[in-house]
Amino acid sequence: MARRHAIKGLFLGALVFATQAWAQWELNDAGSTVNFVSVKNSTIAELHSFPSLLGYIGEGGKVQVTVNLDSVETLIPIRNERMREMLFDTANFPTATVSAEVDPEILAEASRGGTVSTEIPVTLSLHGMEQVITVPLLVFGDGGNLRVVSARPVLLRAGDFGLEAGIEALRNVAGLKVIATAVPVTLNLQFQRVK
Repeated sequence: MARRHAIKGLFLGALVFATQAWAQWELNDAGSTVNFVSVKNSTIAELHSFPSLLGYIGEGGKVQVTVNLDSVETLIPIRNERMREMLFDTANFPTATVSAEVDPEILAEASRGGTVSTEIPVTLSLHGMEQVITVPLLVFGDGGNLRVVSARPVLLRAGDFGLEAGIEALRNVAGLKVIATAVPVTLNLQFQRVK
């Protein structure tokens, strides 16, 4: 537990510094969510989330969002613990990071109250591996803030990030016949302008 708090403290400290140094827009953690759906025994789908996020949009449209994997929330404490230890291995890989470049005109149009539909390539760093994924997004103004939401779910495959063994370990410990190795992920992110 102490190690988890120490890692979280380092995570927060480093990203706050980066945000203050470069950000034009800062992620509002309380108004943002990253969700994913797991499917077990082929028919049972369950919604999970990561409630601890940090991020910014910097000058020139550089975007970075970091997900604290220790914060995984499945609504079942023992499952949260198993996901942290057996799937994500958060002792060694405490975060996942998404980075991208967004056309500044998209941000300008949204901040003027417009809605922009776009697809952007993002680099996802997870479990020591990186993949470039095209993400369909809607970007729009939200009461003086920016809202970035996935236009449709993005399908992530466990094998692309070396997570298949972790899924198999979860399947065994839970006594399940199968857990899907591909999961749909959705984003709902709110950014506030840095004053």
